[in-house]
Amino acid sequence: MTTEQSTPFNRVPLYIALGLSVALVIATLIGAKIVYRKAALQPVSMSTIDSPDADSPQCATFLATLPDELTGHPRAELTDPAPAGAAAWRSNSVSRITLRCGVSLPLQYTTLSDTIDVNGVDWVQVNDATTDSSLRTWFAVNRSPVVAVTADDRALDGTGSPVEELSEALGTLDRTDPTPAPAPLTELAQGDSDQGCDKLLPALPEKLGGDTGYTRVDGDRISAAGLPPGSAGWTAPGAEPVVLRCGVADAPSYEPGVQVQQVNDIAWYRDTTLANGTTAGTWYALGRATNVAVSMPQAAGNTAIVGLGDAISRNIPGSPGAR
Repeated sequence: MTTEQSTPFNRVPLYIALGLSVALVIATLIGAKIVYRKAALQPVSMSTIDSPDADSPQCATFLATLPDELTGHPRAELTDPAPAGAAAWRSNSVSRITLRCGVSLPLQYTTLSDTIDVNGVDWVQVNDATTDSSLRTWFAVNRSPVVAVTADDRALDGTGSPVEELSEALGTLDRTDPTPAPAPLTELAQGDSDQGCDKLLPALPEKLGGDTGYTRVDGDRISAAGLPPGSAGWTAPGAEPVVLRCGVADAPSYEPGVQVQQVNDIAWYRDTTLANGTTAGTWYALGRATNVAVSMPQAAGNTAIVGLGDAISRNIPGSPGAR
């Protein structure tokens, strides 16, 4: 009787192949980490902007106290020639935070602006007006020199904002009492009629339509902002305010025959003259017994005009002879 013997299975090649595969994976991960790290350590290019106090000794001292890491991003070198008063943090080519010391107060900082108090530092957030952009800048408005830090959603990755981590370093700068710009429409002349204004003000919506995030501010804040009776305002984080004034004079630039925009029952004339640093236009409701003006930035969208126009048409009667 013949007994067949099986040939032993040689596992050595299998182990070698498995080891090579593991080594390849490890090498790939290490290589990717090296590439990622090199990208993070690449100098950041920052342009020169109007920063009147960037060369000040105070900014130099402040920059020396900045953290080596901000919201998880290591501090980066700047490409030569680096602008004065600047710093940056980055983890890759798309996730970065930049900082400027010695800038001017933002023109969007008005008597109606919402401020964020973090350890005694008053921050004002200004969103990029570009559609679908998540870029925003925070200004430390009660510190001299003024500091601005800019980031988008990719750089923040859910952390909210970098101001909490920077407020301690701002203790090296002097505290100031800043003077904000006047609220929109503050300087409009008063008209001859305020008929219906007493009914319009309480009928205005608490929130503007859509997903604008605009919420009405109370009357005490309107008065504190320097706006006269017959005014209302709405604010949203990082956005310019929406302001309404009832009983103003005729639009200085309006002439018969100019283009108007009909929205439901209201014919609107838009004064397209924009102040420096703002995206807001002034809209005048025409054909009413009393003139109503609305300052509305691009971020508010058309839904704001619809809601405000409906309230105007219900409470301000049409003027005699208006079409």
